[in-house]
Amino acid sequence: MDEITAEYTTDQLSEPANLVVRTRVTVACKTDLGRVRENNEDKFEYFLPEDDQMLASRGLVFLVCDGMGGHAAGQIASELTAKTFIDVYLNHPASEPMVAMAGAVAAANRFVLDVARAVPSRRGMGTTLSGLILRQDRAFTIQVGDSRVYRLRAGELAMLTNDHTYIEEAIRMGTLTPEEAERHPYKHVLTRAVGTEADVNPDIEAHDLKEGDLYLLCSDGLLNHVPDDQIADVMRENSPSEIAWKLVGMALLGGGSDNTTVLVVRVDEMVDCS
Repeated sequence: MDEITAEYTTDQLSEPANLVVRTRVTVACKTDLGRVRENNEDKFEYFLPEDDQMLASRGLVFLVCDGMGGHAAGQIASELTAKTFIDVYLNHPASEPMVAMAGAVAAANRFVLDVARAVPSRRGMGTTLSGLILRQDRAFTIQVGDSRVYRLRAGELAMLTNDHTYIEEAIRMGTLTPEEAERHPYKHVLTRAVGTEADVNPDIEAHDLKEGDLYLLCSDGLLNHVPDDQIADVMRENSPSEIAWKLVGMALLGGGSDNTTVLVVRVDEMVDCS
């Protein structure tokens, strides 16, 4: 994937976009404190524009963030990031959506950093960010950290994002096996997060979009207790609301060691508007 930056040129400035495909979706969400934590540092947000121009240029936006930091700072980081990303993305001057996405991540990163520097009790706070944007006939994923975006298509589950953790990067480089990673003490150490460094480099990727696609955005509270094969089984057999409730319930039954958030998006119809 080419590196995406927040810079834009004159020919990328916003121009009217024609609505070619109107995507109709069903959305379901659930978040839970878990059995151990005292506050919920997860945050989900979504924005479904009805205006044709906004729908054509920016599409449908879905986010899950998992904050970190003591004294409820993680909750603040995830809230600031989700709201800032959506606001900046929707109003960014670039017509190229991936440029607007990168700009929105950069703005959220600056905001969280500025708040952390201004308030001593919030220093060191940060958050993951996993986003899904359905625009025209394309799906885009935005990734920082170790929350995830999955897609179920024709019964097959695919993970569309890569975890930004010490362990996962070691596995990709071949220096650790998945079996070794399961027992590694650095299993949950992030290599990228929003708000912890002056700059953050999100993974932004485009994917094809089809009717019937079923997407899952989740925090690692789900992944700590529910393996991919069980996630796939639940997604194959249930409606979006049932998927959200059942997966969170399974995480709780497995121990509920962290906050758990699930956001489900089903692509019901793609209407040709051209």
